[in-house]
Amino acid sequence: MIRITLAAAAGLLIAAPANAQSISQSDLQDRYDRALAAGYKAMFLCSAIANAERNGATRTPESVMEWELTGIQAPLDDIVRRLPHRITYRIDPERPQMAPEVDMVAVEWAEGAEPRVARHLSGRGCAIYPIGTEDIETPEGERARSLAPRMFVHTMPSPTQPVADLALTDQYGVDARTTQILIRHNTRLAAYATADGWEPGPQRTWSVAKSIAATLVGAAVQRGEVNVMDSAGLGESDEDPRRAITIDQLLRMASGRYSDTPGNRTDPLYFGGATVDEVALDWPLIHEPGSVYRYANNDTLAAIAAIEHTFQEHSPAELFDRLDMTGAVAETDWQGNYVLSSQVWATANDLLNLGELHLRDGVWGGERILPEGWVEYISSPAGPQPGGSRGWGYGAGWWLLNNSEGIPPDTFMAAGNRGQYIVVVPSRDVVIVRRGEDPAGGSGFDIVAFTRDVLAALDE
Repeated sequence: MIRITLAAAAGLLIAAPANAQSISQSDLQDRYDRALAAGYKAMFLCSAIANAERNGATRTPESVMEWELTGIQAPLDDIVRRLPHRITYRIDPERPQMAPEVDMVAVEWAEGAEPRVARHLSGRGCAIYPIGTEDIETPEGERARSLAPRMFVHTMPSPTQPVADLALTDQYGVDARTTQILIRHNTRLAAYATADGWEPGPQRTWSVAKSIAATLVGAAVQRGEVNVMDSAGLGESDEDPRRAITIDQLLRMASGRYSDTPGNRTDPLYFGGATVDEVALDWPLIHEPGSVYRYANNDTLAAIAAIEHTFQEHSPAELFDRLDMTGAVAETDWQGNYVLSSQVWATANDLLNLGELHLRDGVWGGERILPEGWVEYISSPAGPQPGGSRGWGYGAGWWLLNNSEGIPPDTFMAAGNRGQYIVVVPSRDVVIVRRGEDPAGGSGFDIVAFTRDVLAALDE
């Protein structure tokens, strides 16, 4: 009887005209926006505080509101400020001498609805749980390491320091908000600048994580576990045309799959509590693989899914340890899938080390981490190229400044939302890291002009 009743109800729903819905599309969208805003707030409060503590720094909710939760995309920006939150902490019973660490952040978003919850997985950052989740238990995680805060000391007088200081002004963007600048030249720290009120610590890398993802692929290639020209394993069977998509095409944003918006905003995954498997792997093919450039989070997520079998023995944390990226944490969805299109937290120094690895053609501390020639591979515009007025090219997980006036053509770059940049200039032995929290829709930070000025200062 129950089944018959449900089926009949379903039939009535199918037959009902659009104007007979019990909630308007506008009200539905408003509710979804509040749910996403709550997820956004829960994730950033949890990740910013927990990852700072892990790195020996301190972040307060007020600091996170001032930096990460100000100037975010509309309409979430206005909603986030009005949503109440609570933060709970836990003490490790096996290490009672350690300070309490963040356990959970809950954000209220709708009357009668369960709060949005981000849970700290000790040693693995935070994960956002599905809308409506109740009675969340703390999953087992890696033990968090106690790390001393890093101190940055200039090792030589450098003409680039005045340029670094200018990055804290509006010189490179009228509303740009730089948090940190690091410049390394000839293996030495040449310049360092930090914004007033900002304590150096991890920030979300946003799409710089795509370049980290490409580095993980390269490390797997070096170990002989992966070939980038092999199928990424997409599709339901060998007869599915998506099975022809290679890891290389995914890294080059050339899978040919559909994406609903440029970049695939991926809000359901990032802030809604959906999983990588649910949102990133099932998009249909609309172009021949390798024929069209389309920047898409889902391509990077699919590339990582293709090498997921290597993570049991060689996790992202292992790579970070080898590169002395001690503040870096690769976060996952609530089912443990790495969100390596965006959800990595790292310090400026961590990103400087990543740039240095690529400056040295994949060798770190005398050990080859990436295959010989890998840097040439990721910095080659071998696939279809992006259009647009910026003129940036695209390699395999890294942007190219090969068409930028006044910039050496071998320059390549990791770039992420709100102004996260690693610029690598092999011919000048230079790595530049810029971290920021630029407002969405604002002027942004002119990384090309800044790079040009840094290089010009070295010529003086």
